Amino acid sequence: MRTKESAATHDKASHDRPALGGPQDLFYANSNIVPLPIIDRAEGIFMWDETGKDYIDACSGPVACNIGHGNPRVAAAMAAQARKLDFAYSRLSRHRPNMALTDRIAALAGPGYERVCLASGGSEAMEIAVKFLRQYVVATGAAQRRRIITCQPSYHGGTIATLAMSGDDALAPFLDGFAVVSERVPAPVSYRLPEGHTAESYAALCLDALEAKIDELGAENVLAFVIEPVGGVATGCVVPPGSYMQRTREICNRHGIYLVFDEILCGTGRTGRFLAAHHTPEAMPDIVVLAKGLGSGYAPLGAVLIPASMADHLAELTGFNFSHTYNANPITCATGMAVLDEYERLGLVAAAAERGAYLRGKLESLAAEVPMIGDIRGLGLLLAVELVADRETKTPLPGRFLPTEKIRIHALNNGLFLYSRRTAGGKYGDWFIVAPPLTITEDECDELIARLTAAFEDFEQDYRSF
Repeated sequence: MRTKESAATHDKASHDRPALGGPQDLFYANSNIVPLPIIDRAEGIFMWDETGKDYIDACSGPVACNIGHGNPRVAAAMAAQARKLDFAYSRLSRHRPNMALTDRIAALAGPGYERVCLASGGSEAMEIAVKFLRQYVVATGAAQRRRIITCQPSYHGGTIATLAMSGDDALAPFLDGFAVVSERVPAPVSYRLPEGHTAESYAALCLDALEAKIDELGAENVLAFVIEPVGGVATGCVVPPGSYMQRTREICNRHGIYLVFDEILCGTGRTGRFLAAHHTPEAMPDIVVLAKGLGSGYAPLGAVLIPASMADHLAELTGFNFSHTYNANPITCATGMAVLDEYERLGLVAAAAERGAYLRGKLESLAAEVPMIGDIRGLGLLLAVELVADRETKTPLPGRFLPTEKIRIHALNNGLFLYSRRTAGGKYGDWFIVAPPLTITEDECDELIARLTAAFEDFEQDYRSF
């Protein structure tokens, strides 16, 4: 167990405002009370700050570092590619790392995803998916299909367009009159349900709302329904029932609407399958968007998985001509290949399922002892812990207590990085994500739980004195 420290003992320099330059967090709100240690090095699931204090990266950064930190094989592949070919623009030339990576991703994804358009991250990839579909319907004579439906709550990226697709009421003042906001239907949440509902019955109600929204807009005007097959920080890792996925596919088929899975966070093996979509093979989407774990933090990398029938058809008509400078960068592609090599060498997709079940069991045991834990949910090594003031009534903690920030502080003090931020102003509750690198061992899971237990002891004491 790490020695406990007060928040004040963390690096104070991270909150100073220098005359020139400074760290990225200078752009974030001054009201952020969570200390930001200066990280000096990292290996496996661990990170060390400049004082030598170690932390377990229990969230893989923002759920990105799937293969763990400091992998020498990936570092070597990056360096070798940089020495051989550092850059080649995809509109002027081809290169083998691009071909190899897209072949590899398509093979892992399976039939229906033969074409892979690479991007520099999740937000860019999500925009590519929407732009591709829009270009396709314009080219095939269905230009009236321009409406996008998403869930409330949800999160789909950090660009203006993808923020406008995200279901977060807190963004309304920013987006109002500034961006074209998607149409919203309720997300199939599973914890705070309306009276008389089960998760299954509420999911059915959400799909009734989808049908009603399509009728309201006119099916002929709807381009796509974009969903997270396993939620991220916006929903606290909600896993919709299989029946929800199946009926979603049926509704989209019936109305000629494209179904897009945002697997930026939950894809690339984190849920125990290469695609989260593979858990419900009878309800596969038309388009899948990947990122985060695909580059595993070593390089910015996203991908849009598209059927060859659509991509090749559009290439004959007009082509998809929206490119970015760093699409298919050789070093990034070599990094992606090396990351997928490590997935295979270490058996990380299977490990995500096995370690996920083990860690979930440990979290559920902890929940039995900690009354401020209301729910444990998720799939594979993508798990969320919901925070409550009262478990019986599911009463959320008061916003003025800043629960998502306080749990991060107490976790830091006990050598643990957690991913936790308040979304939608706390309307749907507060939670933190537990999503360590897929390389985590059972012993390391035990150490993670030991540190989290200590963090909750401090968190509960903090709340009692609030």
